[in-house]
Formats: sequence, C-alpha cells, structure tokens
Amino acid sequence: MNHQDTPGRTAFRELARAWLAANAPAFAGTVRHRLHFESAPSAEEYEKAEAESVRAAQAWQARLHEGGWAGISWPEAFGGRGRTPAEEAVFAEAAAAFDVSVGPLLIGLSMVGPTLMRHGTPEQRAAHLPPLLRGERVWCQLYSEPEAGSDLAALRTRAVRDGDDWVVTGQKVWSSQARSADWAILLARTDLDVPKHQGITYFLLDMRSAGVEVRPLRQMNGSYHFNEVFLDQVRVPAGDVVGEPGGGWAVAHTTLASERAMIGGGGGARAAELLARARARGRDGDPLVRQALARVHTLDEVLRILGLRMRAALDRGERPGPEGSIMKLLVTRRAHQAAELGLAIDGPGGLLAGTGAPGGGDPQQQLLSAQGLRVGGGTDSIQRNAIAERILGLPRERAADRDLPFRDALKAPGDA
Repeated sequence: MNHQDTPGRTAFRELARAWLAANAPAFAGTVRHRLHFESAPSAEEYEKAEAESVRAAQAWQARLHEGGWAGISWPEAFGGRGRTPAEEAVFAEAAAAFDVSVGPLLIGLSMVGPTLMRHGTPEQRAAHLPPLLRGERVWCQLYSEPEAGSDLAALRTRAVRDGDDWVVTGQKVWSSQARSADWAILLARTDLDVPKHQGITYFLLDMRSAGVEVRPLRQMNGSYHFNEVFLDQVRVPAGDVVGEPGGGWAVAHTTLASERAMIGGGGGARAAELLARARARGRDGDPLVRQALARVHTLDEVLRILGLRMRAALDRGERPGPEGSIMKLLVTRRAHQAAELGLAIDGPGGLLAGTGAPGGGDPQQQLLSAQGLRVGGGTDSIQRNAIAERILGLPRERAADRDLPFRDALKAPGDA
C-alpha cells in the first residue's frame, strides 16, 4: 500500500489550498466545532450557541457547494465530484489549517448521505441528497433507547402500519443535535413475531412532525449536547422507509460503519498542541510529561495510518470494515490520555475549573466529555466484540434471545 502523494494528488492539494485561501478566511472560526466540550449556564443558552454554530456551518457548506467542493468523493450521479476518498481527506486536511468546519452537518454528510446512496430509493435520494450538499438540512440520529443501548437490536419503539403511513410511538435517548435537526434517521420495531434483528425498520423522520418532543439532557461537563426524544403517535409516510420493512438492521449497519469512521477522526487535542502547551508551561523537560506526550503521539500516528488504510480501501471500492471499530476504540483511549496529559501539564492549576483554570479549563472539560466517547457510536465492549468476531475470527458470544421472536424475548422469566 503506497501512501505517498501522486502527482495528481499533489496538484489537487494545491488547487484546494488556493481555493481555500481565497474563500475560507471570511468563515474562519465561525463554527464552534468544540461545542460538545463546552458548558452552558442553561439549556436555552446552549441551544442558542448550537443554533449559531449550525448556521455558520450551513453558510460554509453553501460556499463549498457553490465552489464545487461539496461531496468531493460522492459519485457525480448524486451531485458530487466523483473524486476519491483520499482526495476528500486531502481537502479536509487543508481546510483544517484555515479553521473552517461543517461539524454540525456531519451526521447528514457522513452518515445519512452514504446510507441513502447505498439503500435509498431514487425519490429519497432526489429529496434529501441535494439539500445535504447545499447545507440546507440538519440531521440527527434516533437509535439508542433507555432499554436498548449496547444491545441496539432490543429497541422497543414501535411502528404500526396505518394506510399510507406508519404510526410511531416510543422514546430515544443520547441524540446529538436533536433540537436543531430538520430530519432524523430512526429505527423502530415493526414486527414482534420474528427475532429481534429481523423486525426492525429504518425510517426517515421529519423532526417537525406532530408528536415529536425533544428534551435536552444536562451532561456532567455542563453541556447540553445530547437529548432525549419522545415519539407519540407520530405519522411517517410509507415512502420514508429506507430499504424493506423489517430490513432496517442491514441498513443501520451502513450508517454505523460510517459513524465509527467519522468518530475515528476526532477525539481531543493532538500531541503537537499538547507539546506547545507543555513548552508554554515549562513542563516539556518533565520525563513523565514527555512519556505521556509520546503515548499520545503514538496514538495519533496509529490513527493516521489506520485512516490511510481505510481511505485506500475506499479508493478500491471496498466498503468500510471492522477497522472502524479499532479506530473508534483508539480515539476514545487517546481522548482520555490527551485530557489527562493536559491536566498533568497544568499541575496544581488542573484542579481549577472554568475561566479561572489555565487555558480556560479545556482539559477538564475534555476529560469529562471523553466518557461519552466510550458510549457514542457503540460502546467499547461492542467494538471489542466486533474486532474479536470479524478480525480475529473468534466465535460469536452466545445470546439466549437471538433466535427468539421478540414478543417472547420481552417476557419476564416464568411468564407463560
């Protein structure tokens, strides 16, 4: 596998840098892509900051679309440029240097888009992909439930067919950006008489539909990034089912693979930033700090190489595989180590919080926020299971309810 730049890729990078230099400065710093780590005095204040960040991301995405830089690796048939994932990564790297981001739109661009391109109907693609590329539509994800987190297939939100609609009732939780989202991808159970993985259907949900209620959740870092969503007799047109009724689990796998790859590209301060912080604090000579810096740098490099391998596979037309689980695990580990290192660099100042802490208390916020990375996109245990089964070839862990009709799996032990 050759990761060296080709002449074509080098030329693409220079073209991207030239366009960014002419267009990005007006948008630099407008998207608060670290909003997830920021505390807020109230849910209303957080929602206001989130809305401002969304509007800025939409404005930048609209400029990208006007300039022909939206959907770089999307096929031309779906409105993209038809270039390679590696070239899309080249553009993202160049854009990062200009402090521009479409972070609030990534659920749509990186998860919904690939899913619809693979599983959607022509009508669904025509209705949703163009607004995505233009930055006109914000998406959220309605998967997890209070009774279905790690075991997502145990979800209980119900959808019942009623004429040309499905009527959905249930509760979802840990939904990022649900308050600012226009649309959602939703998993609901449509058949109780088959095993749990077979009775799930994948829906596209208009978040402005009657019966949808979003409530913010306060996190231990003082942020309101996540929400719980209540669905009370919400009507969803039958045309908004992706794939076949009961076939939603296979569709969801495409979304989840894309989510893990997306999460694998983030996870806290990089080693170079932490080294600069250590030098500014006069801690770069401390052997324990230097060892911790080396560990974070090693994880940075491993993740970079895994990302290159994944992009090379995508260039060959292969689907995202279990390497996404490895990246997701490592980015969680790196987030914790980077935050702990930031506190070690600050020394006694690491005991402070808020504006009185060194650097505004970023490491403290990141350490509290890093706990969420162990859960979002599939828990650490779920990722380890995927690695064990799909990479190492170990036998699948036995599940007593895997082949039971879901109706029977719901019964308490001893019930008739």
